[in-house]
Amino acid sequence: MKSALLVTGGLAPPAHCIEDRMGEFLFSCAADSGLDTMRRWNMRPQLVVGDMDSLSDADLLLEYAEVERHPVHKDLTDTELGLSALRDRGFERIVVAGGGGGRIDHLLAIFALFNRIDGPDEWLTNNERLIRITECTSFTVRTGDTVSVFPLAGGGHSMKSTGLEWPLDDLDWNPGDFGVSNVAVCPHITIKPGEFPLVVIVPLEAPTQDAQ
Repeated sequence: MKSALLVTGGLAPPAHCIEDRMGEFLFSCAADSGLDTMRRWNMRPQLVVGDMDSLSDADLLLEYAEVERHPVHKDLTDTELGLSALRDRGFERIVVAGGGGGRIDHLLAIFALFNRIDGPDEWLTNNERLIRITECTSFTVRTGDTVSVFPLAGGGHSMKSTGLEWPLDDLDWNPGDFGVSNVAVCPHITIKPGEFPLVVIVPLEAPTQDAQ
């Protein structure tokens, strides 16, 4: 599966969390001030997109061969523009990094993208890892880690889980329902989303190798 990294503005994971995973990605894109983040990580994106209204210095763009600059008054967020550019290039899995902290509307906007078919598959903030799952998925975590689960627009039906203190089995969630602050009772948990996708939230620095 062709995977790409999209780095957006806001609080982001420490560099080592990204360095450990760079082998997964065939391509990287910075959205606006996500370029500042990537420069702090000593990483160079192949593409920069956005209106650049929050980039520390617009002259930085002169160093990059492929820049898609958009007007400030636009309908799409910079993160949406980055997602669209990567999907247009044929990337099937997109991991967003950044976007933590800051304005609550920006946080909600990124989370809302998980409801879209062409939205992100994963989101890494400065503290958490959010993964959109569509089939039974296994996670390696630490015993005692907090695991939260949110349904998307379809709700949560026919879910199952192993390794959680409060199993998801037999729960029936409408949109707006959720399960926060569940607890991993062992280092290996599995979650089956059932009829509709779920977003699973685990700590960023847990050993989160997962298999689908």
